Amino acid sequence: ECPLCLLPQPPEAFPSLASCSHRSCWACLQRYLCLAVSESRVPVSCPHCPAALQPSDVHRLLPEPALRDKYEEFLLRRLLAADPGTRWCPAPDCSYAVFAQGCAECPRLTCGREGCGTEFCYHCRQPWHPDGPCAPVPPPPSLATPTAQQAQTEELAHGEALAQAEAEDIKVCPRCSAFIMKINDGSCNRMNCTVCGCLFCWLCLREISDVHFLSPSGCTFWGKRPWSRTRRILWQLGMVLGAPMVISLAAGVAVPVITIGLPIYMGRKVLGQSRRSSLSGCQQCLSVASSVLLSLFVSPIITALTVGVGVPLVLTYVYGTVVLSLCR
Repeated sequence: ECPLCLLPQPPEAFPSLASCSHRSCWACLQRYLCLAVSESRVPVSCPHCPAALQPSDVHRLLPEPALRDKYEEFLLRRLLAADPGTRWCPAPDCSYAVFAQGCAECPRLTCGREGCGTEFCYHCRQPWHPDGPCAPVPPPPSLATPTAQQAQTEELAHGEALAQAEAEDIKVCPRCSAFIMKINDGSCNRMNCTVCGCLFCWLCLREISDVHFLSPSGCTFWGKRPWSRTRRILWQLGMVLGAPMVISLAAGVAVPVITIGLPIYMGRKVLGQSRRSSLSGCQQCLSVASSVLLSLFVSPIITALTVGVGVPLVLTYVYGTVVLSLCR
């Protein structure tokens, strides 16, 4: 039975994949790949796990040559977009990439595609502007009547409000400058660019590691905006001053809870399992007693490991990362 369409299929209808051991029928895999490539979700992962499908399997499963060409183009574009020195020609209907390593000092670039030759700027990625810096051109002064000027001012204010709302929902990837849209409703701020695969923070627009939201940077995993500087400093001072008391309290609670709670938990769990089985009363008492005694020997070891590893890690973070952030 295919796990996607839930229809019984013969064994030869399930192609093998080089990336993983999951199996789906040929028709479901073809539809899945067609949809993923059409939406430019490349590389394509397995429909059952995060493993990326090998290009040989994708070429074998895609039915149309046009989709295979699209897949190759998206793979190439993603590889180029991940390179910080690549620039794309801004001319309409031109998707030519220019390798611009070391061109920051001489920002004038020329598209190398035959028949194009568009000149554009390395920094702002816009058509070449030899007479001025990379800055938007201000709107010309209005020559309308006062009434028309007032109406125009209200319209501009409304447009600016809409633009600001859209600017909060649409931002630019810090690596490839692709537009990323997200509803700024306080949901997860860990973003993954589908073009270059960059992991970045929605609040500060910086490439992040797994501990970005644990560092005292002011960025929160959930939230609409970073903390203010005053709130961040107060929180860091509170962590530095209150860390010994909080750690002592947590360790004082964790030690008896683990030492006493683990044997009680294991005894209740074994007792419930033995009651559902066909064991006699003597066998049930023996199994419960053996599990409790084993837990009494194991729980001090678990307690020592938890306190011995957790407390130094917390102290290192508080008096290392947090203190360094305060000194900055």
